[in-house]
Amino acid sequence: MRSYKIAAMGGDGIGPEVVEAGVQVLKTCAERDGGFTLDVQDFDWGSDYYRTHGVMMPADGAEQLRQFDAILFGAVGAPDIPDHITLWGLRLSICQPLDQYANVRPTRILPGITSPLRHVSGPELDWVIVRENSEGEYSGVGGRVHKGLPIEVAQDVSVMTRAGVQRIIRYAFRLAQSRPRKLLTVVTKSNAQRHAMVMWDEIAAEVAQEFPDVTWDKMLVDAMTMRMVMKPQTLDTIVATNLHADILSDLAAALAGSLGIAPTANINPERDAPSMFEPIHGSAFDITGKGIANPVATFWTAAMMLEHLGEKPAADRLMRAVERVTADPALHTPDLGGKATTRQVTDAVCEALRRAND
Repeated sequence: MRSYKIAAMGGDGIGPEVVEAGVQVLKTCAERDGGFTLDVQDFDWGSDYYRTHGVMMPADGAEQLRQFDAILFGAVGAPDIPDHITLWGLRLSICQPLDQYANVRPTRILPGITSPLRHVSGPELDWVIVRENSEGEYSGVGGRVHKGLPIEVAQDVSVMTRAGVQRIIRYAFRLAQSRPRKLLTVVTKSNAQRHAMVMWDEIAAEVAQEFPDVTWDKMLVDAMTMRMVMKPQTLDTIVATNLHADILSDLAAALAGSLGIAPTANINPERDAPSMFEPIHGSAFDITGKGIANPVATFWTAAMMLEHLGEKPAADRLMRAVERVTADPALHTPDLGGKATTRQVTDAVCEALRRAND
């Protein structure tokens, strides 16, 4: 019997609600499969922890997480705490020390969900966005001086290293190579950012030579937004910097129907530390406690976690269960135009898992 230690961290807003639903579905997956078990430990880190302790998590928080096989994360952010404190105090304080440098965001239109793109019925939009997750615009380099004075200066420095760019570009090429179309688009802004982004382009061309079976092209980030909307069928695997992919992946989720269905994996490809899996919808304080948060993004995220752990049959079974549920409009939450609750969707996915014949 295989056993996996999972750190479950609801965080803020609707995070605890969807993580609780995700854990319930994961345990149902394990029961249905019969070949593995999950040992789940809850962590109360987040904004409530900050209000009590003055920090989002303990100083040794990342080290505590190293003993786990994977992390299931909900959301971070609160209206009464500045966003840079919550983000840097929790999510980035986990991703960076554990070197989860590949942020992977699949996007496709699930059964029963309608894209806002009128000419897209489903198969035309099936992407994976690979986001550099350790440096670039979110490297944390910079500062402020002369605060409050007319001469105040604030500076954020985007830092890109050859090693960092090489590893994310190579990861994206390998991912593209594993997908049926073997197609990669490299997003850039080297016309305006003439140093780091030019290096990004050069390294992409160098790494491409290692993957002759992958067709690749290059697209300026502003033009990329138009291509995603107007020609979604021309895209498959996409790689971009920390900031560019952060923005493009939200657009991708909206084009697929809702942020409430979009998953994320923060991957440590070398597996010398656990990877972290999270929905991308954020803390959504406007619906916190109402019981209407869409848990589908967390379920898809959980499927990514199972696949990363080597439990692909269970991951595939979970995605089939999710698709059976999304295909029923009566089980759509308000973000999808329906009236279903978090509990109803969760129970339906668990029931679909139990009834699965494969």
